[in-house]
Amino acid sequence: MTRIVLVTGGTSGIGRAIAARFAADQAEVFITGRNPDTVDVAAKELGVHGVVCDATVTGQVAELAARLDEVDVLVNAAGGLSRPTGDGMTLDEVLALWHANLAQNLLTAVLTTASVKDRLTGGSSVVSIGSIGAERGGGSYGAAKAALGAWNASLSAELAPRNVTCNVISAGYIAGTNFFNGQLSDERHRELVEETHNKRPGTVDDIAQTAYFLASPGARHITGQTVHVNGGAFTTR
Repeated sequence: MTRIVLVTGGTSGIGRAIAARFAADQAEVFITGRNPDTVDVAAKELGVHGVVCDATVTGQVAELAARLDEVDVLVNAAGGLSRPTGDGMTLDEVLALWHANLAQNLLTAVLTTASVKDRLTGGSSVVSIGSIGAERGGGSYGAAKAALGAWNASLSAELAPRNVTCNVISAGYIAGTNFFNGQLSDERHRELVEETHNKRPGTVDDIAQTAYFLASPGARHITGQTVHVNGGAFTTR
């Protein structure tokens, strides 16, 4: 049976790679993004459905959900890093920064999941993309990603009786994305790679394959977890 897969933030980077992985498995994939042009281009290139949706806007999220009769896999990949405007920020600027990072990295997942919760089928999977920044020095971005993990734990407890799994993939340094907006220096790249045990940056395919596994029959007893995919840059015991 063809699975229905919804990937928010699916026009580039990790979200796009995840959408491509499920599309390769003949799933019917819907991707979202805020920019009509990039949504249209990505959807055509991937052979999937494209939906313009800002997942921080409740009306747009509700319209997205109305297009779907059921959802077998939801991947909350929308997110991004809002950066400080500079030293000596005003209180209003601090507030705006925190609001932006919480909206992009937590509320997008919360709102999208809430909108399609009743459309999740028995055996569905919810996968949300977190970050190693939740574990160390992440500022407002890291705090939002840490909150994503806490929310996921409660979501899992709520949906597990319906046979729905809910997990977070905590990504380490992933090369080939727009996360650093082209501002990552060669020195910082080397530092991030050196932190890993396997001495390489992560790839979008590393995350895509993990998401695909978490939505597979072999992962049905994995729920409420944060799965760290970082080459050993952050380890758990």
